[in-house]
Amino acid sequence: QVQLVESGGGSVHPGGSLRLSCEPSGFSTSNYAFSWFRQGPGGENTRARIASISPHDGTAYYERSAKERFTVTRDDVTNSVYLQMNNLKPEDTGIYVCAADYFPEDWGEWSPPPEFEQSEYDYWGQGTQVTVSS
Repeated sequence: QVQLVESGGGSVHPGGSLRLSCEPSGFSTSNYAFSWFRQGPGGENTRARIASISPHDGTAYYERSAKERFTVTRDDVTNSVYLQMNNLKPEDTGIYVCAADYFPEDWGEWSPPPEFEQSEYDYWGQGTQVTVSS
């Protein structure tokens, strides 16, 4: 069964840190780009991309809200993708969802699709809740 499983969410105070993990089952990370989205109470239609990481060269991409606070990494040996979140703010609260976009090396250089093109992603996880409050 192919699925993505996120973990590492929790409740923290403003300024705190969390490290999220995304682990695929049923496929290898090596030919996939990954993106992290934050989803609000309104469900899938409220998803906002936070960070992405390309396959093969591990280039990281960040949306404005995540720059200088979040770091996305991948480990194709352990088949995992991570999102380190530091200096968390209340507006970071939400469900963090991992998504995978199949992109083999002979397709060239991957870059994040337009945010509204979420159908580009092949697999989605169920998400992990992050709550930042004092």
